[in-house]
Amino acid sequence: MRSRFLKNRSLRVLCSGVFTALLSAIFFLEPALSASASPVWSIVATIPLPGGASRFDYQSLDPKTGRLYLSHLGAGRLVVFDTRTRRMVADLPGFPHVHGVLAVPELHRVYATVSPLSKTKIGHLAVVDARSLRTVRRVPAGIHPDGLDFDPENGRIFVSNEWGQSLSVIDARSLRVEGTVPLGGEVGNTRYDPLSKRIYSTVQTRNLLVRVDPSALRIDQRISLPCLHPHGLFIDSRRQQAFVACERDSRLLVVDLPTGRVSGRFSVGARPDVLSFDSRKKLLFVASESGWVTVFQEKGRSLEKESEDFLGYRAHSILVDPATHLLYLPLENRQGQPFLEILRWRSQRDSPR
Repeated sequence: MRSRFLKNRSLRVLCSGVFTALLSAIFFLEPALSASASPVWSIVATIPLPGGASRFDYQSLDPKTGRLYLSHLGAGRLVVFDTRTRRMVADLPGFPHVHGVLAVPELHRVYATVSPLSKTKIGHLAVVDARSLRTVRRVPAGIHPDGLDFDPENGRIFVSNEWGQSLSVIDARSLRVEGTVPLGGEVGNTRYDPLSKRIYSTVQTRNLLVRVDPSALRIDQRISLPCLHPHGLFIDSRRQQAFVACERDSRLLVVDLPTGRVSGRFSVGARPDVLSFDSRKKLLFVASESGWVTVFQEKGRSLEKESEDFLGYRAHSILVDPATHLLYLPLENRQGQPFLEILRWRSQRDSPR
């Protein structure tokens, strides 16, 4: 079912906040909000996705081929979608409880973290050849591997072992395990900063953002965060800022990386998860498990909240294509069938009167 835009401002007020999210979750609605709100969300396309109704997690876009990779966590599959033709390419089995996914175009590979639901069993990094779409290797990682990123300087993949409280370090070419970096608590997302050539990870049970030297494989900075359970992470390398989403108090923090100072705090939807940033338009999108998506405009070294809209049941995974500025959001309809909503966002002041 396509998203519906509520037209009545009084209904928007009546059904605001947690009450709207609760009703929407119960009835599996996917509305966007009032036309009287500052942003304009427009639906570009709605694409049915294969498999049953279950949770999607991270997405990764290969800008060279236009292929979008989606981790279908609940179904244990990796979905491949062509953003240029808007057609399904493949629905790959064999990825039980897949979380993170990362396309590395220069290596013609896609990496995905596969995590058994166990606090004792080791997960692994699945390596897929991007041309044949065949899994070429499964490399042991830690317990419950989740987020991941690529360090091109050292040619290494860094994997967040959430319950293993560490980072696994894997050579991206040889697929040899090169080490483990203990972080001292449950690990959230992990990101590489190309300017400082450092790896950043959130340590959610200790409310920390840590910086790791990817050559020495050790922590060289710890930043205390004034929030609960930091998980989502995005690095704005050009401005040397980190955006951190905190799950248990629904906060977004702006962290100045050179000083470690928290320069901004904002409320977002309940249980924020995936962050995506449009570097050309300087727009930050924060998706949450509760289905609310918050949009911020970056202004200098600060953020300004532009909108906060309920977009649909389980709307917690979002990705913006920096070339087209289109947003990709996997959702479920009333019948519990998954679909991919392709959206465009623009501010009210840019809309025709």
